[in-house]
Amino acid sequence: MFKSIFLPIIAVCAFIILVGLLNQGKLNRFIKTEDTNSTTDKMIVINDKEIKVEVAKTNEERAKGLSNRNSLDENSGMIFVFNINSKPSFWMKDTKVPLDIIWINDDKIVSINKNVEPEPNKKDSQLKKYPAPSEIDYVLEVNGGFSDKHGIKAGSTVQKLSDL
Repeated sequence: MFKSIFLPIIAVCAFIILVGLLNQGKLNRFIKTEDTNSTTDKMIVINDKEIKVEVAKTNEERAKGLSNRNSLDENSGMIFVFNINSKPSFWMKDTKVPLDIIWINDDKIVSINKNVEPEPNKKDSQLKKYPAPSEIDYVLEVNGGFSDKHGIKAGSTVQKLSDL
């Protein structure tokens, strides 16, 4: 009789304690989890050139962008995903490396702002704005000079955007 009553009670108590520890994060070092705060890495292709991109979909991810980075890997960048027919503006707030800003609509590059330089020590109101030249659905930022180096220009097709 002791076993039939107390064992289930002990099991329920152990379960409650385990759930409590999980909720407090006390068991996190024993459980492998993915970092949900980081952007997701994907691969896109332009002119047969593979580019590893971090995807920025949320307002928070887009606002942070590539700011406060001291470097950017050679064949990498960040792709900003927007609603169809958007006309966003970009700036170089807290950006430390020159960038090419590539404007994309319907899987085609519509324009490129090349070698956009950082503007350190400027107030937000003094930073140059780079508005979309037309309606776009993606913006790709890569190292300054990347477009020229790889023959990327307006009219080039961007592949693998559908799974972003």
